[in-house]
Amino acid sequence: MQKKTYLLFVFFLLLFGIIGIILINTIDNSSSTYKEVRSNSGRDKENLAKEESSEITLAAIGDILIHDRVYNDAREGNRFNFDKMLDNIASELKKPDLLIANQETIVAGESIGLSGYPAFNSPHDIADSLKKAGIDIVTTANNHALDRGVDAQKLSLDYLNQIGLPHVGTYLSKDDQDKVVVLEKKGIKVAYLAYTYGLNGIPIPEGKEYIVNLLDKKRMSNEIQKAKKEADVVVMMIHWGNEYQRFPSNEQKELAQFFVDEGVHIIFGSHPHVLQPIEWVKGHNGHKGLVVYSLGNFLSGQDEEYRDIGGMVTVTVKKKQLGKQTSITMEAPSFYPTFVSSKAEKDYKMYPLQDSQHAINKYSPSIYKEIMEHMQKEGQAD
Repeated sequence: MQKKTYLLFVFFLLLFGIIGIILINTIDNSSSTYKEVRSNSGRDKENLAKEESSEITLAAIGDILIHDRVYNDAREGNRFNFDKMLDNIASELKKPDLLIANQETIVAGESIGLSGYPAFNSPHDIADSLKKAGIDIVTTANNHALDRGVDAQKLSLDYLNQIGLPHVGTYLSKDDQDKVVVLEKKGIKVAYLAYTYGLNGIPIPEGKEYIVNLLDKKRMSNEIQKAKKEADVVVMMIHWGNEYQRFPSNEQKELAQFFVDEGVHIIFGSHPHVLQPIEWVKGHNGHKGLVVYSLGNFLSGQDEEYRDIGGMVTVTVKKKQLGKQTSITMEAPSFYPTFVSSKAEKDYKMYPLQDSQHAINKYSPSIYKEIMEHMQKEGQAD
């Protein structure tokens, strides 16, 4: 009798275990968030400590692509006022805890002469305005990084350093390149990495290879592993894809898979100059990463179809600490679309897309809905 009772107990124990596993998998597969747990093996007294938690919002905007017509419109006497172009959306840009932008054009200033397409150099003032508006860090690894040469890139970085605007992707020295750029908010450390597919055919001078990060899987893998040891969250800013194409290429998807397999949490893409959708990508070890294939133009002089529409993607990241065990949760992203209005290559001004009569007049009354649906076509924008 006791043996039968024991066997019955074991049977129900196994049955409840199987049901529990099924329920967990169902919740995980239907969830639009991602949770990552890191722990040390063994049991220790620290695991009995009180749980601590914090959360931050990470965000990114697309290309700051300052054509000559844009900086000419910003000129006011001996300075350039870009603040007025950003005024309508500045309050929104201040909301995230950490916001990164793609500074597509160097900001070496007037001493070497300003220039637009195809070899860009922008006024210092655009960097000042970005920082004032709420941008916390910029990526500088893109195909225009060496438009005016290595010395011009260094002048640009010198100015960013002077005003205290962190940057990633181009560097003043090999030592700088070898350091992982980490920003911390509310006890959460975020590592920012940045690479570009190329430099418009401009060669990097011998001995100056540190000046810009070019795509290199071995180097990228090494830096990602290093970043994972130094930070809670790894963000990859990547310059890739095909210009003006509204959906990602196979090469983008393959590279995104590589990044997620390596452990990157969030990928923010640039270069196509138009918005491309958002999706979750699952890595080979169960790790999931969020991919924004292209953030499009944010502020630029391009007004062709969809090139004047950009926006800000925001992701909430939560960290829980219990002794030596840490869990990172990423919630589904939100998207705030924007529009750049201009008249005859003058009067450049940004607006929330939802409230922009200029955008409605150019596209249609349903342009906001169209863009929001477009960003969800690969997956997970709210």
